[in-house]
Amino acid sequence: MSHVVDKSQLDQIKRRFFHLYGDQAERCIDRLLMMLGAYGVGLNPFPSDELWNEKDVVLITYGDSVRKKDEVPIQTLRDFCNRRLKGAIKVVHILPFYPWTSDDGFSVKDYREVDPALGEWKDVDQFSDTFHLMFDLVANHCSSKSSWFKEYIGGILPFSTYFKEGDPEDDLSDVVRPRTSPLLTKVETRDGSRYVWTTFSADQVDLNWENPDVLFEFLDILMYYISQGARIVRLDAIAFLWKTVGTSCLHLKETHEIVKLFRDILSMLAPQVILLTETNVPHEENISYLGKGDEAHMVYQFSLPPLLLHGLLSENPDYLNTWANSLGEIQEGCTFFNFTSSHDGIGVRPLQGLLPDAEINTLVDEVKRRDGHVSMKTNSDGSQSPYELNITYFEALSNPGASDDPVGVQRFLTSQYVAAAFRGVPAVYIHCLTACLNDHAGVKESDIPRRINRHKWDVDQLESLLDDTESIHSKVFNDYTLILRRRASYPAFHPDAPQEILDGGQGIFVLKRTSTLGEQRIFSISNFTSKNKTVRNMGKLLDDSTLTKVKDIISGKNKSVSKGNMRLKPFQTVWLVLT
Repeated sequence: MSHVVDKSQLDQIKRRFFHLYGDQAERCIDRLLMMLGAYGVGLNPFPSDELWNEKDVVLITYGDSVRKKDEVPIQTLRDFCNRRLKGAIKVVHILPFYPWTSDDGFSVKDYREVDPALGEWKDVDQFSDTFHLMFDLVANHCSSKSSWFKEYIGGILPFSTYFKEGDPEDDLSDVVRPRTSPLLTKVETRDGSRYVWTTFSADQVDLNWENPDVLFEFLDILMYYISQGARIVRLDAIAFLWKTVGTSCLHLKETHEIVKLFRDILSMLAPQVILLTETNVPHEENISYLGKGDEAHMVYQFSLPPLLLHGLLSENPDYLNTWANSLGEIQEGCTFFNFTSSHDGIGVRPLQGLLPDAEINTLVDEVKRRDGHVSMKTNSDGSQSPYELNITYFEALSNPGASDDPVGVQRFLTSQYVAAAFRGVPAVYIHCLTACLNDHAGVKESDIPRRINRHKWDVDQLESLLDDTESIHSKVFNDYTLILRRRASYPAFHPDAPQEILDGGQGIFVLKRTSTLGEQRIFSISNFTSKNKTVRNMGKLLDDSTLTKVKDIISGKNKSVSKGNMRLKPFQTVWLVLT
């Protein structure tokens, strides 16, 4: 089948090739044209007229987060999602399910295969019968045990030029990275000793994106993932992609140009596929990946998890309020990916400039009180500072040593309700959904702090807990999924629907969403304190002084606003809907 190529799109792509590869741009265009129709991509794009809507909620999970003896893990996960999550979840992000050697999947050996320990491509394909899928494109690095790196060691083209080499004599002191391990790793090749960049670990060797062969390798992989059902493609650790000695090697203009190039190519071949950038950095740096509406479609809301955690533990939402008020408008065709927890820990860097050091230190201490861990990074002056808090989000908001305390459970649920009310697409980590406790055994066995939040459930044990109405896991799961299902019916929660932060008084966080046509308003009102609170002047807050009762989506009941006031229990959230 022939393709009709838009000349203006092609000219834009050619300009991007020129910015990246100079006089090789013409050859790059020829190579791209030869790729058209690869794996059938571009022949049958997703039929939807919009990128997202209020029904979109993403589940983040490993392929084996729920397991059953003698059963293929991706099949077990699919069956669990089919039984328990239809109508609550629309998209499933299966974290890297490719063969790997370290970092729980993010050291990829083969990008085009499914890890046999998890299943086969047919299992992924069957998953997409019910849910849309999100895949990872791990583009900064690959495994030192990969065939690519073995070919590099052997000096075999094209792989002998696939990896970023460095010189230990160079001044690399300005390089920003999230690890304390050496930046360069010495390896023996057929042509003698070489030093390769290893931003994340010695087993994760950085790829050389100055070589257009690497770009086209990943364009082919991207097309393949789309053909396998990827609706959202997550660009992992994308901020580190391009390296130039003498710079921070973070957020370089060439890195942004590559993301824009991906966007342009998808616009031409698969316009309903969404690019999501993963950049665990301060807010202004993070949102820079939206460009001018011409880069990523979606960025993680990295400042939300730690600010929300701080606000609920300190019983003071002021810093969250200030940050949320500063978000402003977002470019058309772009949105946020709102989450509280993921397979990684809770980032500390996204608090930079938003929370005073004393408050950050207090937050770190609170995590330690709840038996969490704190991962460090090395700064340019050689000092170390907190980089990530390793703890389950449920335990982080529980009372120390009392995870079954109803107040802690309610505090956790409020964190999830607030995140789900924000403008953007909500993303729910499976261990938030199941109220998972800290997995200390996993940390001890692996010596990996992040394993504290990567528990592997036996599916029969999990099902039993979810069926036990007395368990905290059942309480959280049932309340949470009920609210997600209800949320899907309200256009004011459309990712493009505007939001406004209102003043509800001390200890109260108020977020207003208005449907794009203006026919519906929802007020998410949360008590961030452990005391009963009265929200006063409700008529003014809701911009309707005649109201005496209003429907609360969360409880499913009418909420009294008699005499203009409304009572909230400790850590209670209401979603009041006005039409």
